[in-house]
Amino acid sequence: MSNPLPTLLLRFKKIEGGSTSLSCTRPDGTITWQRTTRANAGFFARHDLTHYAVESILGHTLGFYGLLASGWEFTDFGEGWPKGPIPANADPSELIVGFFDAERAGDTPWTAAQFKEYTANFFGPNLPENLPTITDEQLTAIRAKMRELFEQWDNIEAGETLELPFPPQTF
Repeated sequence: MSNPLPTLLLRFKKIEGGSTSLSCTRPDGTITWQRTTRANAGFFARHDLTHYAVESILGHTLGFYGLLASGWEFTDFGEGWPKGPIPANADPSELIVGFFDAERAGDTPWTAAQFKEYTANFFGPNLPENLPTITDEQLTAIRAKMRELFEQWDNIEAGETLELPFPPQTF
């Protein structure tokens, strides 16, 4: 099966002193990147690797990495929102990844029923058409991928880089 999007090459780099960087090379050769200070490096490395696990396992080609592949910059996701809010037809990866961040902070795995409940609470009466639903099997697969990625990240030294293609070849 061919990929619906061109491949984005992700490079997660550990920098001497504890900061990190993530660069994303698009098929046309353009690059977007960000550097994270030591104070936030641990969180954002795992957050961005969680995006990779979620978007890979769920087949989200229009999530965070899909938007970066289509020309968004890291600075488009935040204060001022230069490109406007995340498009309504984008995959709901940011919400799901945020739930995994919260789950990690609480150190207790959530069930698919809890993800569904928290999603409903998040949206309230304004439930979107592309409401994210996740099965327990998908949660298991995402967590396994996260463990694999976190282990790879934890085992590289300062100055080294973890490279990942997005979407993975398994799409």
